[in-house]
Parts: sequence; structure tokens; C-alpha cells
Amino acid sequence: MRQLHITRTLLAIALVTIASAPALAGPPLVCIPYDIGTARSLPWNAEGHAWKGMRSDYRVSQLTGDTLALLAPGTPIIVRMETLRRAALYATKDAGIARDLLTTLLDRARSKGANPLASFDAGYLVETYKQTAPLSPATAALAAGVDGYALASRSLAAHDPALEFAAAMMTADGRRGAWAEHVRLAKAGAAADQLLARNIAQLER
Repeated sequence: MRQLHITRTLLAIALVTIASAPALAGPPLVCIPYDIGTARSLPWNAEGHAWKGMRSDYRVSQLTGDTLALLAPGTPIIVRMETLRRAALYATKDAGIARDLLTTLLDRARSKGANPLASFDAGYLVETYKQTAPLSPATAALAAGVDGYALASRSLAAHDPALEFAAAMMTADGRRGAWAEHVRLAKAGAAADQLLARNIAQLER
């Protein structure tokens, strides 16, 4: 009887966990493209809104420099997310470049007096790298042992709903208990952020 009780308890916990997180097809940070309108980002074949649209004519050797240039202080959070998503996918083509991009963003985040957005960029890239494992285990391995969510969370003090949206996407696997609160805060502020409003439905997948 005790064994049956334990089994039922574990099943109930599992069902609650499943119900409290969204059902997403594939790793969300990699497989879900964000609508950035006409904003600039890395070159991409966006036809059909394909999630994997790396262009064959893009020079991956330029990835680190191009990504840094796009992650300017005034770049909106949603655009940062899409740029980092594209960068992570391009990085799967070359382990050396993947390492250089990650090291550069981590060093920038850890530098004295760094803008909180630098921590967001580094943390979001870390968590996106981890989700590239099905495509490139070597790229994912570069981020092992680094808590990207903790890094990115340093920027949440800005109380920006778009940052809450990003945090919700990072916690969509249900392994952290913060997902529901991030979703609540993101939805509460979506009306005041045009790009966020265009992407908020991603939380319903």
C-alpha cells in the first residue's frame, strides 16, 4: 500500500509540473524565431519564417564582430533574442568561432562596470548554446557548467516586460519554478511594447 501511495504521489507531482509549463515543440530558444519586424539582425533566410535560416553566403568568420555590433545598448530585447538565436545557430558551423563568441560575451558581462544588458546577452547565449545539442553537441558543451539564467537574471532589476518574456522562454522547460511569474509579468506589460506584443503568443505554445 505504501508503494502505491508513493507512486500516486509522484504521478501527481509530474502532472502538476507538466501542466505548469508550456508545451513547446523542440528547444524553444533555438526552434522559435522571433518577429522583429524590420529591425536589423544577422543575415537570415526568413522565407516562410523558418527557424533554421542560416544563409550559405554569410561569412561565419565575422560572427563575433557582427553580433557585438548588433547588440548595442539601444537594441530592443526581442531583437537581441533573435540575434542571439541566429548567432548560436551560425556558431554550430565552427567550434572555434562558437567558443570565441561565447568567451567574448562572457568577458564583456564580467568586465567592471558592464551594462546589465551585457549579462543578459551572455546568459541568453549560454542557454541557447545548451539547446543546440541536437545540432552540435560540441557547441552545447561549451556552455556546460555556466548558469545562463542566473547571468541573464541580473538584468531583471530594470523591470522590463520584454526581459521577463526572455526569462520565461529560458525557463519554459519547467526545471525552474519561476516560469509562471515571468509569464505573468511579461503579459502584464506587453501592451506597452510593440515587439513584445507581436511575440507574446510564443508563451502559449
